[in-house]
Amino acid sequence: MQRYLLLFILWFMPTALRIAARVFPSVREHLGSENRVIQLRLRDNSLARQIHFRSGNISARWGASAQPDAELVFMDAPTACRMLAPTTDHAFLIDALKNFKITQGGSDQALVWFGQLVNIMKTASWRRGTRMKDGTTRYVTLTNGGPVFVFVKEGKIIRTTPIDLAEEDAPSWTITARGRRFSPARRATVSPHALSLKSLVYSDKRILHPMKRVDFDPKGERNPQNRGISGYERISWDEALDIVAAEITRMKQQHGPGAIAMATGAHHQWGNINYYLSAMQRFGNLIGYTRVEMSPISWEGWYWGAMHHYGNSLRLGTPSFYGTTEDCLEHAEVIVFWSSDPESTNGVYAGFEGTERRLWAKQLGIEFVHIDPYLTQSAQLLGGKWLPIRPGTDSAFAIAIMHEWMVNETYDKDYVASRTTGFDEWRAYVLGEEDGIPKTPEWQEAETGIPAKDVRSLAQRWASKKTYLAAGGLGAGFGGACRTETGAQWARSVVMMMAMQGWGKPGINFGNLQIGAPQDLNFYFPGYAEGGISGDLNYTASAAHNYCRMPHIITINPVKQSVPRQRFAEAITEGKADGYLWDGFSTEGQFAHYSYPKPGHSPIHMLYRYGSSSFGTVPGSNRLIDAYRHPSLEFIVNQSIWMENEAQFADVILPACTALERDDISEWANCGGYIQHAQSQLNHRMMIMQHKCIEPLGESRSDYQIFLDILLRLGYGGMYSEGGGSELTWCERMFNSTDLPKQTTWKKFLKKGYHVVPPPADHDRQPVDMRWFAEGRPKDLPEANPLPGVYATKFGQSLPTQSGKFEFVPSSLRRIEKIDPARPAVNRYINGNSAKKQPFPLQLVTNHPVYSFHSQTDGKNSHISTINEHRLNVGGYRYWILRMSPHDAAARGLKSGDLVRVHNAQASVICALDVSHLVTEGVARGSESCAELDLIQTSVGLVDRGGCLNLLTPGRKMSATSDGIMPNSCWVEVDKWNATMEKAA
Repeated sequence: MQRYLLLFILWFMPTALRIAARVFPSVREHLGSENRVIQLRLRDNSLARQIHFRSGNISARWGASAQPDAELVFMDAPTACRMLAPTTDHAFLIDALKNFKITQGGSDQALVWFGQLVNIMKTASWRRGTRMKDGTTRYVTLTNGGPVFVFVKEGKIIRTTPIDLAEEDAPSWTITARGRRFSPARRATVSPHALSLKSLVYSDKRILHPMKRVDFDPKGERNPQNRGISGYERISWDEALDIVAAEITRMKQQHGPGAIAMATGAHHQWGNINYYLSAMQRFGNLIGYTRVEMSPISWEGWYWGAMHHYGNSLRLGTPSFYGTTEDCLEHAEVIVFWSSDPESTNGVYAGFEGTERRLWAKQLGIEFVHIDPYLTQSAQLLGGKWLPIRPGTDSAFAIAIMHEWMVNETYDKDYVASRTTGFDEWRAYVLGEEDGIPKTPEWQEAETGIPAKDVRSLAQRWASKKTYLAAGGLGAGFGGACRTETGAQWARSVVMMMAMQGWGKPGINFGNLQIGAPQDLNFYFPGYAEGGISGDLNYTASAAHNYCRMPHIITINPVKQSVPRQRFAEAITEGKADGYLWDGFSTEGQFAHYSYPKPGHSPIHMLYRYGSSSFGTVPGSNRLIDAYRHPSLEFIVNQSIWMENEAQFADVILPACTALERDDISEWANCGGYIQHAQSQLNHRMMIMQHKCIEPLGESRSDYQIFLDILLRLGYGGMYSEGGGSELTWCERMFNSTDLPKQTTWKKFLKKGYHVVPPPADHDRQPVDMRWFAEGRPKDLPEANPLPGVYATKFGQSLPTQSGKFEFVPSSLRRIEKIDPARPAVNRYINGNSAKKQPFPLQLVTNHPVYSFHSQTDGKNSHISTINEHRLNVGGYRYWILRMSPHDAAARGLKSGDLVRVHNAQASVICALDVSHLVTEGVARGSESCAELDLIQTSVGLVDRGGCLNLLTPGRKMSATSDGIMPNSCWVEVDKWNATMEKAA
């Protein structure tokens, strides 16, 4: 019976192809693109069919061909029938390929071409978008700042708008607090940069054609010393792809495993298919590459410090936020914002969802305190007490508050006695019994600049009222004070403060109402950290979350060499580097040391750069200039959308398209894996079909397509695409692996572009984080993947520490403090920031930018760059903003609008000055993550006009065994700049 069915399928296939070609132009176009002979046969040759494609025409004949361009060989008729069925069973297909029930022969390019033809037949009838009355088609996409509608007419983007929810969308949640009912506005509240999308797509800085550096000859002189100096010439895609493929092959043959490194900047365009952990990692695993290891930047002090007291390694050492929005509104009386400005650093890929909640808190009479060197936007909006602290001294302030609680016995003594260990040893240090120095409010005043009376006042108010602590942008983590030399001390201190006040009891927790809204977190959709299509089980969370749901071929990188992201420059210029791994599965995993080069591996000779810039996001990025020009780095290819920062140091540039020019699928604010359930910051949980809204501009291509085009030249195209799968068919596969089919259909989702998950019923809402611990119950949170092996006592009935309790003196740090004295088990205050030690008088604090997300939307002549608070137009050039107090400006004869040179021994950067009473004395405040690097020769040497302040920040790590960054431990001088100085000496 199966043999007769197969006979019919093979007989009818050419007819089906002809019909599809008549109906669908896309099928017709693909048919006419190549001349091929594709053969389908059984392994025993008892049945074979040749299909001939020539100039768009299709013919077929029975019998085996001796030399087809490509063929699919089936073990038997049942296998062939299942493979050729209209609806693909991917679980069966993967099994058949892995176990040689189906084999492939001939040209990899021909096989992929045929697979693409089959996929185009399937997808040609699918429809995206909604027709509007004004003649536009409304599409949907997801940005790093939230989802937006994209209105297109005649192939051009007309406008973008936030998404207002329709009546048919799921209802909003309601919270009852202090007798009042609160429900969010029915819209997606996005960040400012989300609405700059059109200007980014049509930016004159788009790279629209493959480019080669004019003095780079892959077969002759390469002139690496001219990277970033010499210009580019346009080349064809064939030439560009041939160069890249040839260099990959040469590296592996001439130098051996490890010669190719792949690197990406901080984040990239949103999407589960084209993201670096997905398409790029699948590509890298297939060719074999040296990993440029990421570290938990922005979460430094939490990962390297706070985690040791209570665990939570899977969350980079930060607390979770289950149930905290409702608990805070109902019970809290004070919120302390410490290095926390959610009105500017408002979440992980979210928008101003939390603003509405914080205004509810203000209506309810909750008090606010702000501890920061800058009067933040949150403080300006919400009001309250501002304590302008000296940067990097935050742990001294925290310890002095704990001193007051100890001497006045205003801490939760029962909680400390029953839920913690090591308190007596900690108390001895704080009270001065250990070193003879009581950590009094007077002691801290000399360090922090905050009057002792204010410390006593805050200590008294904190202890007498139920207090939420917002420590960092999200409420715990995400930049700020944790990114200094003493950042780990501060993060450790604040978790100890919460433990002393009964962390987890009603109204006593971490958060600033940015995260912790009631969402149905049991509804499954993978975050970007689950690896998308990569199939990588080692360096994504796919093994725990997505792989069991989405059948796809596992890919594993055979090269075991790694280099720390922060040490990449030294790896190239010095030929060696070492670091400590990020490992989310255990606290002790961070003590794993590794070094480069790894024995038996080649040093790096080729760099494949993907995505956004690192000059604006890596501290001490001045080091990268020498690295990119080093002769040992024989080839650099950059896959980029815009000509910015890193792109100008490439030998070959491959033009990638924007998210609006290709298909993808993702969930808003769902990182997954590393920051589990971050989508609970949203008012409405939303899955997004990221529509291909317009055709790619120029010759740009999607990241997925570029990787596929290279691999076709290397013979891995079929493996990468799994038979010619397109981005759209991968999106369908991901859709089917989630819980979306339980609530909507693929075709409805594809057309509409988004789906709102209903909120949980009141009785299904998540319990409050740490409430179980405070009440001595088994853990009842929906926290993903706690590993039983990290618990010393019964699984889920304690914290994953050696004692099972909160440890004021962590056992894990006790075991390594002799190796690294800068990480003592007792959290002693170590002042690494004393101005007396510095040759430059001003401390530079670089915050996350208000109007852009890292470097994604800065520069590029985008609308964001026309905002004067982001970049100021001086003489026709848009300069990065630096803020300084009136006192410090007057001492230097400076005024608002002046151009200034911010400099230290590392570099010089020109900025536009904003003299502001919002900045405390002794501090220069600017944003990190600019996308421009504009190096010019001047009378004082090489200077950057783009505003890349990370050229100035220290590249060293927090301590010998912690690879944390410390950009806010940076000292500079600021001088007036004038145009005459731009003339080269």
